[in-house]
Order: sequence, then C-alpha cells, then structure tokens
Amino acid sequence: MTIRILVAAGALTLAGSLAAPANAQETFHGYDCTDDCSGHEAGYDWAARNDITDERDCDGDSRSFNEGCQAYVEEQADDAGRNSQSDDESDSEDSDE
Repeated sequence: MTIRILVAAGALTLAGSLAAPANAQETFHGYDCTDDCSGHEAGYDWAARNDITDERDCDGDSRSFNEGCQAYVEEQADDAGRNSQSDDESDSEDSDE
C-alpha cells in the first residue's frame, strides 16, 4: 500500500514538471540565463560602452558576461546588415530616376 502511494506521488510530480512551460528559464537575446540575467546585461552594457565589434573581444572570465557581450556584437552586426540593405535599396531606387 505504501509503495503504491509513493509511486502515485512520483507520477504526479513527474506529470506536474512536464506540464510546466518549457520556456520557464529566462533568456537574454537568445542566451539562457541562470538565476537572473545580470551577468548578460553587464556584458552587453560593457560592450556598448566600449564599442565592441568583434566577438573575440568578449573573452572575460564569466560565461554570462561573455554571452552578453556577444549579444551586443551580434545585434550591431544585424543592425549594420539591415542598414546596408536599406542603403542598397535606396541606391537602386535613385538609379531608376
């Protein structure tokens, strides 16, 4: 009888954990955070203050700090790509005149 109760309790615990949302863990620009995202935020802010443009410069002792730095570099590269693409589109529109 006691074994059945323990098995049932274990099954309910397992079912409850499976029902929890898969994205319960917080992320920062696609990187998984641990307790909070403060390390990622610090790395991102540091990269922004120092105008970091190369991921190789994101080589500190903290994984979360480095990932925050990398997120900044990736965002800047994405922004530059979008700006370049819109400039190309503007140039082609100007040549039609």
